[in-house]
Amino acid sequence: MKPYSEIVEHYKKDRVLYEAIAELDSEIKPELDIDIYVSLLNSIVSQQLSIKVVRIIWRRFTDLFRDGYPDANQLLSLDQQVLRKVGLSNNKANYLKNVAEFKLANNMSFDYLQGFSDEEVIRYLCQIKGVGKWTVQMILMFPMDRPNVFPIDDLGIQNTMRDLYQIELEKKELRHKLLEISEKWHPYKSLATKYIWEIGGI
Repeated sequence: MKPYSEIVEHYKKDRVLYEAIAELDSEIKPELDIDIYVSLLNSIVSQQLSIKVVRIIWRRFTDLFRDGYPDANQLLSLDQQVLRKVGLSNNKANYLKNVAEFKLANNMSFDYLQGFSDEEVIRYLCQIKGVGKWTVQMILMFPMDRPNVFPIDDLGIQNTMRDLYQIELEKKELRHKLLEISEKWHPYKSLATKYIWEIGGI
């Protein structure tokens, strides 16, 4: 894939986004990580929480394990109340254990998943109870650094794009408009999405 700095030039097709990116002080860089299992655990912990809170809960969670690594067997052996005490909801604690069970029974290696298309990765990991399309899209965009993912159902994306592009549509009409805009970013929708989050302060 092209360097991120070169991909930004592709967004000249969308002057609204390109000019908004130019006004930012920060530059987004790749966050490739081959440990998909841990990334998936972190993505579940991150659901509907601020970055600050996620960091605190994640640190408390990893402190439960030897060397700070959430080994799947160890995770499954932990009492539910122990997981609740570090700040996890009952559902999230269950979902983390579901991921651990899946890892022990299935291949979750980076190399294995790299052989899948984006949609195949989504179908494969969404077999895990508690793991939905948005969660897997985060895996595709960040640790796997897939270039062309657009999480249309992300409320932060919807709200920021509504403001940025001055859109007054709702529901199906809003989705249709956002998808139409995102086609200008093809085949680099992922980086555009990351910049949309940055623009929205998310």
